[in-house]
Amino acid sequence: MAEDTVLGFLEKNEEISDSGDFAAERGINHNDIVNIIKSLHGFRLVDAQDIKREKWVLTDEGKTYAAAGSPEVQLFLAIPLGGLSREELQRKVDPSLYKIGCSQAMKNKWVEMGKQLVSKKVQNVDDKVKDLLIRIQDRKAIDQNDIDALKKRKLIALQLVLAIVNLITAFERVSLFSFEEMPMNNFVESSHLAITSEAPSTTKTLPEDYVEGVKYGYDWKREEANKNLLRTHTTAVSSRMLYLLAQNPFAPKKYFSIDRVFRNEAVDRTHLAEFHQIKGLVCDRGLTLGDLIGVLQDFFSHLGMSKLRFKPAYNPYTKPSMEIFSYHEGFKKWVEIGNSGMFRPEMLLPMGLPEDVRVIAWGLSLGRPTMILYGIDNIRDLFGHKVDLGLIKRNPICRIGID
Repeated sequence: MAEDTVLGFLEKNEEISDSGDFAAERGINHNDIVNIIKSLHGFRLVDAQDIKREKWVLTDEGKTYAAAGSPEVQLFLAIPLGGLSREELQRKVDPSLYKIGCSQAMKNKWVEMGKQLVSKKVQNVDDKVKDLLIRIQDRKAIDQNDIDALKKRKLIALQLVLAIVNLITAFERVSLFSFEEMPMNNFVESSHLAITSEAPSTTKTLPEDYVEGVKYGYDWKREEANKNLLRTHTTAVSSRMLYLLAQNPFAPKKYFSIDRVFRNEAVDRTHLAEFHQIKGLVCDRGLTLGDLIGVLQDFFSHLGMSKLRFKPAYNPYTKPSMEIFSYHEGFKKWVEIGNSGMFRPEMLLPMGLPEDVRVIAWGLSLGRPTMILYGIDNIRDLFGHKVDLGLIKRNPICRIGID
């Protein structure tokens, strides 16, 4: 990926001085490199200043002629000493080059286009166009008249180059990004939130050993657990991954996902009935609530969100549990941006995980942190039929790299 190329380079080098050269040397589209750099800067992962510089680059047509020769020279070389008919010449020359090749060759007085015969007027020609294009590729200067001629033929174009200085002042790869992505192809889950095989309204099978182990000792109805529903969070996927992990000798794991969930919510400026959730968990021995807080602070600090608060909460599957809040300057108040906690032993032990294994987990909003970072006061401006397309066009693409 282009983003991996940029980040990999920045781990060993202090700056990218010319985005155009950087892209060309690696065979990557220049616009992709510019968008990546702008996104990293926008999310405060790098410290960057941009300086606009003008530079001539070859168009796709120009690149073709730099490699294979100009149309006029290709046409000239296709004509034998005795000449040939127009029909024969058309068969020998690429159809896309024939018209312009004839026009330029006649303009240069290289050929004579008779009614029946096309013949050469000179014995040899130099491919000045190809030579000029190669000089531009090699970043060598050419005469202004030549620039004007190539520009008129649309063989070169002006490129605004992003020159980055002092790109890295305190850059580091986010260590918590070394996660494995969880499969997120189940929008429908069983109410039991375990491994399911969905029918239209109920699940057919559940892992019976796990079902028996997580009843928590209270009145429990099997028919309720069998019911299917649009998932309200992605903890069902976390549960499934941990259950599969427990079927083998234990090894520490980190999982993440970014996907859609569904709630029976009244839609307002901070709530949607359908939204995206950032899910993550770490499974290892000896983890504590302090590890959870540290991971969350590290994650949000790399997004430029340092004003965080943690509030004790209740979740049926985590204990202790914490809601996460960040300060919204526009609202002038603290806004909930996620929930978190440590999975209960009652959930983990029936899976077969060792007794000393702990799991810290979090489910974070994607929309609300975006509102805070961009100063947006209505989440419906980010998702739904009222989205301002101008907002999307004005801001750089965000790409999150996962190691």
